[in-house]
Amino acid sequence: MFRRLAPAAAAGTALLASTLAAAPAQAAAPAVQIVKVYYDSPGADRRSNSSLNAEYVVLKNTTRKTIQLERWVLRDETGYKYRFGPFTLKPGKTVTVRSGSGEDGTSTVYWNRRQYVWNNDGDTASIHRGSDLKKIDTCSWGSAGDWTNCQ
Repeated sequence: MFRRLAPAAAAGTALLASTLAAAPAQAAAPAVQIVKVYYDSPGADRRSNSSLNAEYVVLKNTTRKTIQLERWVLRDETGYKYRFGPFTLKPGKTVTVRSGSGEDGTSTVYWNRRQYVWNNDGDTASIHRGSDLKKIDTCSWGSAGDWTNCQ
């Protein structure tokens, strides 16, 4: 009796394996995700601190664990880089990285630039993990609008 069931069981296992292999794999959300980029601050681009701070990127911790962002890098296509100092991003929380100057807090940090970072006519923001600078997430946009949702 065992001999008769073994081929049937093997065929069933092969069918199940081929069905699972054919199913498309869904990519898991990155641990830190770029969720919004406001790349064209309102009004004339006169490089005032308030205008620079109206240009920003929002990052979100998509995990259930606290993530230490120290040495992580946010960058644009041309190579402008913001390197995080000691900063803890709690589960499900966001941090806004503003281009201008200000005092870093628990949900906002400042790049302290005197020029704009994000190109209004299209650019790509990317976040890289601090330990090995592995690219974790990217968000690109074209010339339409002032901001983009990246989720």
